[in-house]
Amino acid sequence: MEWRMKEPHIEGPATHDGPESCATTCEGEGEALTGVRAGWVLSREISQSRAPTRLSDAEGNTDRDATASPWLGPARSETPCTPGSSMRENREVPRLLAADGVAGRTGKADGRTSVMHGRGKSDRPVVPTKSPNKAGQPAAEAAEGRGLAKGNTDQQNGPRTQSRVHGAPSALERVREVARRDRKAKFTTLMHHVTVERLSAAFHALSRSAAPGVDGVTWEQYAGNLEANVRDLHTRLHRGAYRARPSRRAYIPKADGRQRPLGIAALEDKLVQRAVVEVLNAVYETDFLGFSYGFRPGRSQHQALDALSAGIYLKKVNWVLDADIRGFFDAIDHGWMQKFLEHRIEDTRLLRLVQKWLAAGVMEDGKWTQSKEGTPQGATVSPLLANLYLHYVFDLWSQRWRKRVARGEVIIVRYADDFVVGFQHRSDAERFWRELRERLRSFALELHPEKTRLIEFGLYAAERRRERDQGRPETFNFLGFTHICARTRTGRFLLKRRTMRQRMRDKLREVKTELQRRRHQPLPAQGQWLGSLVRGYFAYHAVPSNVHTLQAFRTQVTRHWLYALRRRSQRDRMTWERMRELSGRWLPMPRILHPWPIERFRVRTQGKSPVR
Repeated sequence: MEWRMKEPHIEGPATHDGPESCATTCEGEGEALTGVRAGWVLSREISQSRAPTRLSDAEGNTDRDATASPWLGPARSETPCTPGSSMRENREVPRLLAADGVAGRTGKADGRTSVMHGRGKSDRPVVPTKSPNKAGQPAAEAAEGRGLAKGNTDQQNGPRTQSRVHGAPSALERVREVARRDRKAKFTTLMHHVTVERLSAAFHALSRSAAPGVDGVTWEQYAGNLEANVRDLHTRLHRGAYRARPSRRAYIPKADGRQRPLGIAALEDKLVQRAVVEVLNAVYETDFLGFSYGFRPGRSQHQALDALSAGIYLKKVNWVLDADIRGFFDAIDHGWMQKFLEHRIEDTRLLRLVQKWLAAGVMEDGKWTQSKEGTPQGATVSPLLANLYLHYVFDLWSQRWRKRVARGEVIIVRYADDFVVGFQHRSDAERFWRELRERLRSFALELHPEKTRLIEFGLYAAERRRERDQGRPETFNFLGFTHICARTRTGRFLLKRRTMRQRMRDKLREVKTELQRRRHQPLPAQGQWLGSLVRGYFAYHAVPSNVHTLQAFRTQVTRHWLYALRRRSQRDRMTWERMRELSGRWLPMPRILHPWPIERFRVRTQGKSPVR
């Protein structure tokens, strides 16, 4: 069995605690900005605002707080991570030995109950002496020991029968634990985690109003005979009869006037992809570095923004490289993707399944086009594959670079293909930029020449530029906000974040167009829709130092509403006084909803991050 990754650029992530995006040249310092659940520190502008143990890994049979004798794993092959394991148990978990050195599972071999929740009055358990005839047979075929007398006295609400529904989360927890414990382990059998229950849960997680793919099947149509459809899909998937359908091509406008291509997958492809992503996340979430925030469970855009702000405040950042990869999702190399997957996955069925999705192609205007590179934006599996690709191409390389090459401090925050790197020294920034271009070119990627730039930015940027008569520091955009070097009333440095002008203009243009379509609706219906829209806009953009932009957005929405109402009739007498009453009734007033990023960052990074 091969346990090492073959690519020369592979390097395991740091396992230490602390703020991770603000790493310095010291090896022991943090790797990225992550968070923990702790008390909440609020901004003064606001008016309101476990690691699994052996006992908790028992496939739904043991409560997290239950006490018992040492866990006895299922009968399986002696070799970890090989196909010689039980067909009914999690086959990625290495064999765990009990205190007396004997591995097995308590309970009757042919029953559905297991006695595994603690010691009773018996002096010791009865250990089986007969081993299975074949190592690859199910564990039930082995002679299993008799459980301890009165061994469930401490059990709290634990299920008394084995169940696939209760066992599935525990099985993935065991996969996650193995991946966390051994960074070089390869998983040979993961497809059995794609169960009927997981496919059914994936279906209910889909949006009912989602556009259908090339098959034309909607959510309601598939739900008409859901149980039979899901079981049939599960059968086809595990016997190799499942075929990935091409994505239906659709376009959405971009801020620069161009069209962004999207791929709308067929409904069954969405179900399988969502289930597979859940399984793969159990492996790769333990590998991904802390400064990667895009499309990951438990992470958000505001966490990435907090990490960037904290890095600028807490570290010696004088230069910022604002970078973007040109056409990233369309340029992913399928060959490299396969190699990256094989670093951790040796399940040939799962690898073939991913290749089917990558090679399925797109259907546009009735014409099928083969996909030789890239992954369709909009597909459920695409964000995970994108993170996996950049994990090996960018994350591990940049993590090693800032520890071994950089002379000063370096911070990194990445959200999908958009990332910001802060440097203490300009020489480090220029060298990193130069070597990054070469690194990306080796994997069929390139930086966007117009969206990638190096600017002087930080606590002392304004003073230094004033001394050189170069004017104010430049600004940069990240995740919808323009970041500005400013000063408080007392003269202290302030990182201002304002909603990007183009983003707000695009949103107001959408509001104007929709109001023209809705202008003949009753006023309460229009008011409810506009109120929901403005609240959603504030929920993301209501950050400290951005309240004036929020007020301007609300004012423009009110103006567009007034113009739409005046065009309902030539006799309309809608005045600004009447309009202020309507907006005061239906549109929320702007207020700050998010705490200061440095405060929220400090709360989240107390102790060890639960994400890592």
